[in-house]
Amino acid sequence: MTLDDRELVAQLCAARAGVRVDPEKTYLIESRLAPLARREGFGSIGDMLALLRERREERLAWSIVEAMAQSESAFFRDREPFTLFRDEVLPSLARLRGAEPVRIWSAACASGQEVYSLAMIVEDERGRLPGLKVELFGTDIGERQLEKAQSGLYTQFEIQRGLPIRQLIRHFEPSDDMWRVSPRLRQMIRWRRVNLVADLSTAGRFDVIFCRYVLSALVEPMKGRLLINLARALSPEGFLFLGEQESAAGLSDAFEPVAGRPGLYARNPAYRVAA
Repeated sequence: MTLDDRELVAQLCAARAGVRVDPEKTYLIESRLAPLARREGFGSIGDMLALLRERREERLAWSIVEAMAQSESAFFRDREPFTLFRDEVLPSLARLRGAEPVRIWSAACASGQEVYSLAMIVEDERGRLPGLKVELFGTDIGERQLEKAQSGLYTQFEIQRGLPIRQLIRHFEPSDDMWRVSPRLRQMIRWRRVNLVADLSTAGRFDVIFCRYVLSALVEPMKGRLLINLARALSPEGFLFLGEQESAAGLSDAFEPVAGRPGLYARNPAYRVAA
């Protein structure tokens, strides 16, 4: 790939989805785009980008963005946010909502491990929280990522990354040399393709939003836009989970950190969400 090719990819990703791509990271760009070029029938990445310059095909442009926006995922990644969700956030919101469902959104669910981790917690906590009602949503910008997530099918390597044996036995079934999430858990989740820096006015309101490791992956101008979008989607009593080392400070006054709970944010009561 030439520098012009790599800069084109970076510009495309920033403009379409706010995704930050460093044109100097040649290996990363090539490793993400080479499989796409092969699937699309091109002899090289350069040939694929040449066609894009000539025709600006929307489907191909978005396929490139999705390939570059792929994110890493693991069951119960970082562990602490899930413990906090289980022990404090979910019980508190269940009491607050009463007969109404607690609405939980995994906003960048990648291949599904995060939202399935949340679903497992919900199932495991039903005995402790009688009458608990939950609606779970998993979204991502990548169609192929969502297809994998919806299948609920994972390799042994993916299973070993963070999934306790108790959850494996309770919530998974063997499928040849892989593992599949139980039908019950798969049916709990609604899936949708969403670009988080686009208009989210039709997304609805949520009580919990997990949006981890997205903020740090965006170009600077899009970080504030993301937080404004999330503020519009979060209920006034709701909670936002960001990733470790991520912070809303200096980007938007829509959120304030919850004291003593790293990565957990609440809506700033003084912030007025624009219609």
